[in-house]
Amino acid sequence: MSSPPAERTTFDFRNPVDFDHAVRIGRAWIELRRGAGSAALRDYFFGKEHPLEQGQMDALDLLTRRDRTMKGLAERLHIDPSSATRAVQRIVKDGLAERYPSPEDGRVVMVRVTREGRRRHAAVARRREIAIGQIVGSFGPDERAQLADLMDRLIEAIDDVVASLHDDTDDDAHRAAGESSA
Repeated sequence: MSSPPAERTTFDFRNPVDFDHAVRIGRAWIELRRGAGSAALRDYFFGKEHPLEQGQMDALDLLTRRDRTMKGLAERLHIDPSSATRAVQRIVKDGLAERYPSPEDGRVVMVRVTREGRRRHAAVARRREIAIGQIVGSFGPDERAQLADLMDRLIEAIDDVVASLHDDTDDDAHRAAGESSA
């Protein structure tokens, strides 16, 4: 059960408390990225022999739930279509997925996971579950609920910033186009 969204507040880097929080959160962000990207954890999750890449696992996470269009896969992965195409090329080449034409519109390319893709995904998912269980097990039940709520809000805030940056980029492009045509 998640808590209601918090009201947005101002954040002032000149305020020593806000500044300290920003520094601690920034360090935690970096350490999370480093820890999640460490060779030992990567080897454990994705295997040492014929390891999956994180992007491959992200695609398989989605494809094990249902077949996807290339466009839909790109949108769900939050990547541009050309990156999705490269990711799919890798998993198809490795026998983890296959492409097929959409039954509704033969021009649309669909992607589905193969039996080998499901097997490899399940193995990684089991190892990921064990690791996450150990990590989250270091928190008490109330702390886990609070952490889950805060992580949900962090993801929403990141998505909001990404959307805002995209909007700002579009506004900048429109302004630049208007200036160049004047």
